[in-house]
Amino acid sequence: MYQFVAYFLKITLRVFGKLHVYDKHNIPKEGAFVIACTHTGWIDVLYLGITLLPTKIHYMAKKQLFSNRLIGWFLRKLNAFPVDRDNPGPSVLKIPYRLLSQGEVVGIFPSGTRIEEQNALKQGAITIAQRSRVPIIPAAYVGPNSFKELFIKREAYLIFGEPIHISNLKEQRDHFTNLLEEKINTLAMKIQDKN
Repeated sequence: MYQFVAYFLKITLRVFGKLHVYDKHNIPKEGAFVIACTHTGWIDVLYLGITLLPTKIHYMAKKQLFSNRLIGWFLRKLNAFPVDRDNPGPSVLKIPYRLLSQGEVVGIFPSGTRIEEQNALKQGAITIAQRSRVPIIPAAYVGPNSFKELFIKREAYLIFGEPIHISNLKEQRDHFTNLLEEKINTLAMKIQDKN
């Protein structure tokens, strides 16, 4: 179902707007990795998914999105898995670790609604990549944030940064968390400079 929906969305999104993708060569051709992208709405999730095709992304999503049974079922079919951001349990690491060990790609959007949530999500992305011994790819999106904005044909921009390879030293976790934030912010500024 993931591939069907993704390719359908790819065709549909081309009708409503144009996506400019930069530095896609930074995406590994094979092997597992974590991708950490800015997040302001549903559209960035869709564009990120179709850009990486045929590679599938397993999205980490807040559990509230799964409260509706129909929406929850649909999200699971799109490889999303729920995470309790307020009270994170073992699944925060267990599920992505299992996926990465199987060679899959895990998508994390470390742009929470609160500053403390943003920091926790960034550190979570680093921890997951560190424990799984996979690179983390920073990415930034600028463009339509809603279907309404998409329908007025606003152009969208997606840029990928160079892979960050996390050291296994626990004392380096804060350093890599700050580095990830810096890389994502720099990518977002690059997009603004291109406009």
